[in-house]
Amino acid sequence: MPKPLMVVGWRELVSLPELGLANIPAKIDTGARTSALHADVVDDFQRDGERFVRFAVDWGGVRRLCEAVHVDVRGITSSNGDKQTRFVIKTPLTIGKLSFRAEISLANRSQMQFPMLIGRTALRRRMVVDSGHSWLQSPEIAHKGRIRR
Repeated sequence: MPKPLMVVGWRELVSLPELGLANIPAKIDTGARTSALHADVVDDFQRDGERFVRFAVDWGGVRRLCEAVHVDVRGITSSNGDKQTRFVIKTPLTIGKLSFRAEISLANRSQMQFPMLIGRTALRRRMVVDSGHSWLQSPEIAHKGRIRR
């Protein structure tokens, strides 16, 4: 018998613990294949034979510098139909009590309402989306209203 899937709202708070990023407001988007994080790529470099990417993440008026092994550079079609070349990293992602490794593209999401988007590859066989609700796995903010970027 398959295990029950976690139910998430159309927006949730997520964390990327290996990057030191917590409580990131994220839109859950079943129309997007790949998850995306708002980031400005600063540098692409090698360390001990592995390729890394250094990037800056800005939201809530705070700039954070992060580094991650980059697993790929891919052509990704954005929501407006433009094809962009993006770095893709793989890092642990936490939503509610569920943690797993997710592929995340680094993109300029400055014009978007949410600094992070969770795509269907991350959702697959883990979660289902209740599009009529928000913050189902983020109860600490459910009663506080809107999240500021």
